[in-house]
Amino acid sequence: MRKFNIRKVLDGLTAGSSSASQQQQQHPSGSREPEIQETLQSEHFQLCKTVRHGFPYQPSALAFDPVQKILAVGTQTGALRLFGRPGVECYCQHDSGAAVIQLQFLINEGALVSALADDTLHLWNLRQKRPAILHSLKFCRERVTFCHLPFQSKWLYVGTERGNIHIVNVESFALSGYVIMWNKAIELSSKSHPGPVVHISDNPMDEGKLLIGFESGTVVLWDLKSKKADYRYTYDEAIHSVAWHHEGKQFICSHSDGTLTIWNVRSPTKPVQTITPHGKQLKDGKKPEPCKPILKVEFKTTRSGEPFIILSGGLSYDTVGRRPCLTVMHGKSTAVLEMDYSIVDFLTLCETPYPNDFQEPYAVVVLLEKDLVLIDLAQSGYPIFENPYPLSIHESPVTCCEYFADCPVDLIPALYSVGARQKRQGYSKKEWPINGGNWGLGAQSYPEIIITGHADGSVKFWDASAITLQVLYKLKTSKVFEKSRNKEDRPNTDIVDEDPYAIQIISWCPESRMLCVAGVSAHVLIYRFSKQEVITEVIPMLEVRLLYEINDIESPEGEQPPPLPTPVGGANPQPIPQSHPSTSSSSSDGLRDNVPCLKVKNSPLKQSPGYQTELVIQLVWVGGEPPQQITSLAVNSSYGLVVFGNCNGIAMVDYLQKAVLLNLGTIELYGSNDPYRREPRSPRKSRQPSGAGLCDISEGTVVPEDRCKSPTSAKMSRKLSLPTDLKPDLGTILRLKGAILRMAFLDTTGCLVPPAYEPWREHNVPEEKDEKEKLKKRRPVSVSPSSSQEISENQYAVICSEKQAKVISLPTQNCVYKQNITETSFVLRGDIVALSNSICLACFCANGHIMTFSLPSLRPLLDVYYLPLTNMRIARTFCFTNNGQALYLVSPTEIQRLTYSQETCENLQEMLGELFTPVETPEAPNRGFFKGLFGGGAQSLDREELFGESSSGKASRSLAQHIPGPGSIEGVKGAASGVVGELARARLALDERGQKLSDLEERTAAMLSSADSFSKHAHEMMLKYKDKKWYQF
Repeated sequence: MRKFNIRKVLDGLTAGSSSASQQQQQHPSGSREPEIQETLQSEHFQLCKTVRHGFPYQPSALAFDPVQKILAVGTQTGALRLFGRPGVECYCQHDSGAAVIQLQFLINEGALVSALADDTLHLWNLRQKRPAILHSLKFCRERVTFCHLPFQSKWLYVGTERGNIHIVNVESFALSGYVIMWNKAIELSSKSHPGPVVHISDNPMDEGKLLIGFESGTVVLWDLKSKKADYRYTYDEAIHSVAWHHEGKQFICSHSDGTLTIWNVRSPTKPVQTITPHGKQLKDGKKPEPCKPILKVEFKTTRSGEPFIILSGGLSYDTVGRRPCLTVMHGKSTAVLEMDYSIVDFLTLCETPYPNDFQEPYAVVVLLEKDLVLIDLAQSGYPIFENPYPLSIHESPVTCCEYFADCPVDLIPALYSVGARQKRQGYSKKEWPINGGNWGLGAQSYPEIIITGHADGSVKFWDASAITLQVLYKLKTSKVFEKSRNKEDRPNTDIVDEDPYAIQIISWCPESRMLCVAGVSAHVLIYRFSKQEVITEVIPMLEVRLLYEINDIESPEGEQPPPLPTPVGGANPQPIPQSHPSTSSSSSDGLRDNVPCLKVKNSPLKQSPGYQTELVIQLVWVGGEPPQQITSLAVNSSYGLVVFGNCNGIAMVDYLQKAVLLNLGTIELYGSNDPYRREPRSPRKSRQPSGAGLCDISEGTVVPEDRCKSPTSAKMSRKLSLPTDLKPDLGTILRLKGAILRMAFLDTTGCLVPPAYEPWREHNVPEEKDEKEKLKKRRPVSVSPSSSQEISENQYAVICSEKQAKVISLPTQNCVYKQNITETSFVLRGDIVALSNSICLACFCANGHIMTFSLPSLRPLLDVYYLPLTNMRIARTFCFTNNGQALYLVSPTEIQRLTYSQETCENLQEMLGELFTPVETPEAPNRGFFKGLFGGGAQSLDREELFGESSSGKASRSLAQHIPGPGSIEGVKGAASGVVGELARARLALDERGQKLSDLEERTAAMLSSADSFSKHAHEMMLKYKDKKWYQF
């Protein structure tokens, strides 16, 4: 290979780099560096959000399209989540961020109306892969409280806080001049205001009659044509909801005292029936004791049997501590279904979209504060459906996150097979009924895995391939520890206030499947993957004493430095401890000493197929002070090593021999060169709940070792695992501004040198002698070029800190490239990742910038302002991975995925699923001969004639302001899915037009033949009676 002077290489690169870049040549002019051709350019990078997974945070509204089979959920932060079949999901956001108070589908039209707490209405177009707002309407003088859109109508009724009802044309989002004023609706003799409108619905059998419910307890049946009230129904208790019987002769109201009242439409004086579902029936005919409000009721009929009355709330006040309930009343049976969280809303899923037909309910979808539950009404016992959406991310709060793209292909099937055994039983046997939409064309074929660590010590593995998410396997790390039964029994967990098992760091080697996690109680757990069940008689355990002795630095006399702290493992000669050390040890002055924070179980542990405990390592108390939390962790399967460290030092453990190989305090790492004045501070003074999960990243505390969490972090072990005598002076100290976040090694061509690994094999199967011999001879897989190339050839170390990145040439240890990433902020996450057959350094800064740099020259390639650090959750969970993928926890319940690859951004439209699919609207119910003859069927109403401008006039301009949306005619062109989407739409429109034209042609032909036959009959009649006089007829 031809070699250049490094000056020439630098001159060429500096010209293309930004002024912020400070690249330095720090080695003698005589030495030469090889030229490394870098292929990544700025045009390879583009940042965009891809998908959002998880449960909608703080949900507030629910809607369902019974024909398209699409579910919509609105939230208190103005987000909109749409769910179709498993794998078809969509996230939209209202710009104002106001809470969504109600959602209404235009059934089978591919559109949705959202009503927000800031009194705006929005029309969403769902016929494109990324839904957009077509129109918005902002009410200026009134507050919106309730909306109702009748099936197959374009006129939306909008109720307000003042008690008035306005009517909006959903096609143009223009207000009609027709208004129902509250004072016209209620009785003139009534002196008080009826309160806000809480319900609007039209009579299922007569579209001209509108039922209006006011909060105070008044219900009015309004005749739209005559513009007056037909009937008024009054009740003493406030109304929360109203529902019709499908025949339109009865309706039911739910009240604030836990009662239900059923009314006959033509009998307004008193209800036909009053029910208190959860009230204690008192003797002597007295009224039952009042209960909590029934927040919602639905009245659904079936052809063959009793109707269903389904309600939420209404429990008696003496049921303290009882969980929220959904009550299903069917005939004489009443089922009370307890929920894990508060009920936000529920909907009954029915076979028909027509309100005037038997409803035939088959399921109830219940939106809870932190869950979505679907109940099967057709099966006895009302079992729930198994939820196929990834809504359990927040089952326990997420404390850390790792993302792995382009994993070994056998990993996902292996994890799925062990995870399938963990599934609960007793679910409904039916298919998930929300199954609308179509999947996108998954262009990404490589496997992706997300690992989440949680506050309860659990670790979840997720299949994240092709922008979907599905849980594969869940590991409970707390199983190896004794549970404390009461507060007195927990003296040792002083390091945190709660959640002593919370996961802080995950290090995983996908090739060997070795997993290593560090927890908040200064504990490290090492797991090996196995498909066999085993019973571990004694859980292998090590206790390590990591101590930072500061006395000699502060002492003016310059005393001798203290001896090296010895680990417990070193004091324990046997490799596997046969019995657990005593946890009641204390020093001579009564201070707690050599005690771990958690107590490991001493009974046999049954370990199911999946991840099984290989070793438990715990840091111990030193002289009355609890151990400092672990800040960095790395595992290397090839050498059987785990390295971890905190602000006191670093330790290396051989997990095969169950022995501590190395235990160095920071003073041994730095010697007299320690630039930091470390004051001993008690962790008890700065205790943090596991919700914080990390050391405060804005601190200036140095982390002397690599704080890496990915498998590439184990490169150091190659050097340190050599059987040499370790001396306190470990060689050159490289200094960077801020704490070190990431380290990696590149070979002489600038390619990443991945750590050596041991390929996975099943350990719990007895091996033949020949196999054992093979295993002894087998060498670990290493992609390091050192075996095939001369030792004199260059390699590079890439080191990224909170402020800067450096590339060090090895073995000369000269700094060849340097980049100051940020001066005013600090890097939260830095990862060396593969993209487009090359590698780069990707960084996320606390000031919201996402940046990428080429390697090894650290040339800036991307710098985009994306998301400022608003809380520690983002800092704790943001991570980059290969192929331009990244993610973070955008809320406590949701993962936001994004891409920084221009290729993925271009293909995203194809990968996204489609929400709207052309579906035939079911036929309207047959009216029957007699109903048609005597007018007993559903009465239709010409709403256009009634609400149109010609008859009702124009609405007041100051009442509401129309705002065209980005998805309207002007915006659709930009938002449409390119030429293909436009052509498909045009073809569909032509097909529809052609179909209508052919129908018209058939109708015209039928009319012509009918007219022809009529003409013949008329001619025959004329000839017959031509010459007859009038008296001869």
